[in-house]
Amino acid sequence: MLQADADPSEFRYSATNNISYMYQVYCSYILLFKNTTKQDDFMAAQHLQDGLKMLVRKYYQPVAGWFDVRGDDIDVVFYADKFNDPPFTTQTLDIDNRELASHVYKSNVALLVPDCPSSFISRENRDIPMFLVKATYLESNDAMTLGVTYHHSLMDGTAFWTFMNNWACLCKQLYDQVSPGLVPLIPNPPSFGFPGISHLHKSELQVDHSEYALVDSSSFTRVFLSGKDKIKENLFVISVEQQHGLRQMAKEFGVSFNTMLCAIFWKEISVLRYNARPSTAQDISLFTCATNPRAQLGLSKNLCASPVINLAEPRPIGEIAAMELRDVALLVSQTVAKGSAEYVYSSTNFLLAQRQKEISNEKMGIAGDKIMLVYVCPAYAKCVVSSSRNFPIYQSDFGFGQPEYVRPPYLPFDGCMRVWPTPQSAGSGTANNEAPLEIYLSQPDYVDFTQSPLLSPFVVPSLL
Repeated sequence: MLQADADPSEFRYSATNNISYMYQVYCSYILLFKNTTKQDDFMAAQHLQDGLKMLVRKYYQPVAGWFDVRGDDIDVVFYADKFNDPPFTTQTLDIDNRELASHVYKSNVALLVPDCPSSFISRENRDIPMFLVKATYLESNDAMTLGVTYHHSLMDGTAFWTFMNNWACLCKQLYDQVSPGLVPLIPNPPSFGFPGISHLHKSELQVDHSEYALVDSSSFTRVFLSGKDKIKENLFVISVEQQHGLRQMAKEFGVSFNTMLCAIFWKEISVLRYNARPSTAQDISLFTCATNPRAQLGLSKNLCASPVINLAEPRPIGEIAAMELRDVALLVSQTVAKGSAEYVYSSTNFLLAQRQKEISNEKMGIAGDKIMLVYVCPAYAKCVVSSSRNFPIYQSDFGFGQPEYVRPPYLPFDGCMRVWPTPQSAGSGTANNEAPLEIYLSQPDYVDFTQSPLLSPFVVPSLL
C-alpha cells in the first residue's frame, strides 16, 4: 500500500496485480431478521448506518474509497480526510412477516436489494460504490431485511463475510454500550493490498488457462448471457443422512465431498439435457468451479481482496452423459487440483499480459480480442459452481440474534450452482456436516430434475 507524495492524506493499492479486476460485478445477499423479543429499537436504521460509517472510516477505509484507472493499472484509492461512504437506503412496508419472508425466499431483488450503478471500472465511471445497503422494515416491526451488495473486485466471499461480521460485532457493541465514547474493537481487523507472488513463478508450468476465453470485441461483455432458453431456478436440499451417503460414495471414489457434489450435478445436468436434445452430443458441457487460493498463497482470511480463480473443464455433452459417475468425479478432482499457487501466478500473468494488449489496441484504435471468463460465454450445458459452505454466514448478529435466513439472490444465467449453508449450521465459519445443505441451480425450464435418479431425492418445489 502506497502513500502519495502529492497528497499525504491519499493512499492507494493496485487491484490489477491479482485476478480481482476480472470480477467487475456486484454481488448481493438478502438477510432476514425476526424481532422475536419485540424490541422497539429492533435493527434501527440509524444504529446500523452509524456502525457502518464508523467501520469503514476506522477500519475499512478502502470501502469508503474509489477505483482509479491509471494507465495499465486499476487502483483502489482512499483518503484520511474524505470518504465515499456506502449508500444506505431504507423503506417500510405494510405487509406481515410471512409475506416479507416469502419475498426473501423468492429472491425479490427488485424490492429488497439496493439499486446499483454500472460496476464496470473506467475513467468515466470512477465513483463506484464499494458497498451498498437497503434496509427494509415492516409497519408491525416484526421483522426486517438487509439487502447488501459489494463490488467483487474489492472483496471475495471470505472478505465480504468477514466485513459483515465485523460490522455486526461493532453494532452490537454500540447497542450494548460497550466502552461508551470509544470506537469499538472488531474481532478480525482487515489488511489491504495483494502481496507479491512472483516467487511462485515456474517456467516449466505449461497451462492453457481454459477458464478464460478470448472473444471478438463485438461479443465482449461482463454481463451474464442468458441465452435463448428460459432459465428457472431449482432448489435442492440435502439432509444430513443423505450427506452421509454421499460422503461414503466420495470415500469409495477417492474424492472429496465437494468434488462428489460437483460430479453428480455436472453429470446429471449433462444426461438430462442430452436426453432432451440428443442432437447436441458434440456440443460443449462446461464445468467450472470457483476456488479460493488463500491457503496456497498464505493469505489471511482478514485480507480484504478478491483472489478467486475459476477452474474449467469443457467436454462434449454426450461424453459426460455416457461416463461412469466415478470417472466424472475423478475428472472434477483433476480439474480442481490444477489450482495450485503456481497456477494462480500463471493465471495472473496471463490476465495482465492480455490486459496490456487490450490497452495497446485501444490506443491504436484496433478492436482486437478481449478476455472473458469462459462461463460467461455461450455453451450448450453449464455447471458453474461456487460454494459458500465454509463462510460464517449466520454469525452476523447485530445485537438482536442471528439472521433467520440468508438468501443468495437468484442469478438468471444458465448453469449457476450455489452450494449454500442452512440456518442449522453452527456458524463457526467451517462447514457443518451435521446440518442440511441447500443448492440453488439455474437451468433451462425444460430440464426436469425429478427424472434424475441421483438428484430427484433432493428436489424441492420450485421457488420461482
